Amino acid sequence: MALFSRRPKKDAAATEVAPAEPVEVAPAPVAADLPDSVPDEYVPEVGISVSTFGQPTPVKRRPAAAEAPTPTETIPGLVDNVVLKAALDALPDKPENLDVMNVMRQAMQGHLYVRVRGDARSLLAAGEQLTLAVSTIGENRFLLAFSGGAALQASIRADGDSATSAISQPAVNILRNAVAGPYAGMILDHAVTGSRIVLPTPLIQKALDEADPELTLKSLLSAPRHELTVLDVVDALTRVKLWVAGGNSDDGARLGLAESRTTDGQRRLEVFSHPLEVLAMRRGDRPLPLTGAQLGKALTADVGLTGIVVDPGGPWIALDREQLAPVLTLAD
Repeated sequence: MALFSRRPKKDAAATEVAPAEPVEVAPAPVAADLPDSVPDEYVPEVGISVSTFGQPTPVKRRPAAAEAPTPTETIPGLVDNVVLKAALDALPDKPENLDVMNVMRQAMQGHLYVRVRGDARSLLAAGEQLTLAVSTIGENRFLLAFSGGAALQASIRADGDSATSAISQPAVNILRNAVAGPYAGMILDHAVTGSRIVLPTPLIQKALDEADPELTLKSLLSAPRHELTVLDVVDALTRVKLWVAGGNSDDGARLGLAESRTTDGQRRLEVFSHPLEVLAMRRGDRPLPLTGAQLGKALTADVGLTGIVVDPGGPWIALDREQLAPVLTLAD
């Protein structure tokens, strides 16, 4: 089956958490029990297929922002995961599969917070295990995780337990903890009305299985940009898992790879850091794996391509052929 470049449609444009430096979010903690449940209405019922990420339905979308919002600190010293918080804030009243997947993709970068019974700093210094806040719904236990200071404050207000602390970990560590522990999944920002959602363990596991273990590209694109960002992204393109978006041609006879076109006619192949990034585009495309060498060959074979755009669902970055020289050399 032949491959061709397809222009976009008109309307598309472990056990316990590993030790870390904790940050207290309450007055001098004393031993206290964390809540072990939240009302059922805190948890939207969302059906998730465990065998596939599913196929999205095309919808009109606003163009995504290239760079992540400026980092904020709702509580001094606690850096909010602004990209994840934006995805949670955008949830509809009744989230569907693709809404959950959009949150899942944005949860795979930055840091997450978990609440701890007692003073996490003292417990870690004494080499003791941390007891993490969970929610029990029926027979299932869910790890509670938070996008930042506002969500932590809301959780404390909801249960009145000010004798707790929090630790921050890279998101991938918290996600791995969720699938390795006795949990049915993770609840994000459980006490924030309109922004709480469940990530089921099978979805988290599949997302991690398909990801670069270090979430390299996602982390680079969601972090503040600097003079070395382009070089770091290009280096990652030569060695991490990549994906492209495949869809059928109008006649159904060929498989096309999605590309973006600028108003001045520049053509950029769309490249993705994870299958969820493809589905987030909501065009019905199928994620197809790609190596750095294959990307180099694709660019070499089509001289009309001016470059690529990585994770066009945002945060994204556009790279031209000159910047992609290390990738092009892989095609030799």
